[in-house]
Amino acid sequence: MSWEKSSKTQPRVVKLLKNSIKKQRLAHAYIFEGAHGTGKMAVAAVLAKTFLCRNTEDENPCENCTNCRRITSGNHPDVHVISPEGQSIKIDQIRGLQKEFAYSGMESSKKVYIVEHADKMTVQAANSLLKFLEEPGADTIAILLTEQVHSLLETIRSRAQTLSFSPLPPQGILEKLLEEDIPKPIAALAASLTSDYAEALEICREEWFAQARAKVIQLTEELRLRPDYCLVVLQDQYLSFFKEKEQLRLALNLLLIWYRDLLSIHLSQSEKVVFFDQLQALEQQALQMSQRKTGEALQAILTAQARIRSNVSPLMVMEQLVLRLREG
Repeated sequence: MSWEKSSKTQPRVVKLLKNSIKKQRLAHAYIFEGAHGTGKMAVAAVLAKTFLCRNTEDENPCENCTNCRRITSGNHPDVHVISPEGQSIKIDQIRGLQKEFAYSGMESSKKVYIVEHADKMTVQAANSLLKFLEEPGADTIAILLTEQVHSLLETIRSRAQTLSFSPLPPQGILEKLLEEDIPKPIAALAASLTSDYAEALEICREEWFAQARAKVIQLTEELRLRPDYCLVVLQDQYLSFFKEKEQLRLALNLLLIWYRDLLSIHLSQSEKVVFFDQLQALEQQALQMSQRKTGEALQAILTAQARIRSNVSPLMVMEQLVLRLREG
């Protein structure tokens, strides 16, 4: 946990917090709002560590003092984390928190409490927390984490500083997926499909996704090497695999990424290629297609996506698309 690591994915949030630390103007309560997987809990942990650190330097925690080490290990007695019990955060949990804060700090006078999924507080729990926020301790910081900020009471929102966490850029998602030991070719593709890390991780963990990627690569190979057999492959192997409409939409997205990679090669931007392990095949296809034809192929795929959304027969849409791509 460090500011440096968090600044790679949430530079604006980290800059605001570090400036507040430097000026000794930390708020008594924060709301961290943003999609799941955008690093809210990680930033909350670094903020708690910096707030309690005994030897901060340039707004950075030392990582070596007792407080830093205990927060890293997740067992600091003055950092309290509340999470939903079942489907909600109940009033007894907030009362228990208030009782804890009535005592002096174990390690210092400072205390931090973090409420995960704060939007899941019951009405009674939210009102109880509101009273807590109205009488903040001088050495207390509250951090509320939520994906649904508008579900929080307006009175709670008005008593806290809201920091919005941006969706992760593809590179940020890719790095987090690699930390989960996801193979890089799979991780790179998933990171190009969604800006939600949790969704990307879920996609990667589905064996079907790796198979879908292989099917798309196979189709592009048929288009390049055996164009006369494309319709046969489409009916025998492609449509029988992508049976559901959502699956077919994903297939079209993967195909779109492939042709965007082709365009990147035409523009001498190979570093942007998502199907990086297929670079040789892409370069060979780029030699056979002009940049204009690649652009037309991209437009054809976008048109196919729109037709699928309009409930046109998937077989008709895909046959016409393959015929268009074969012309390239």
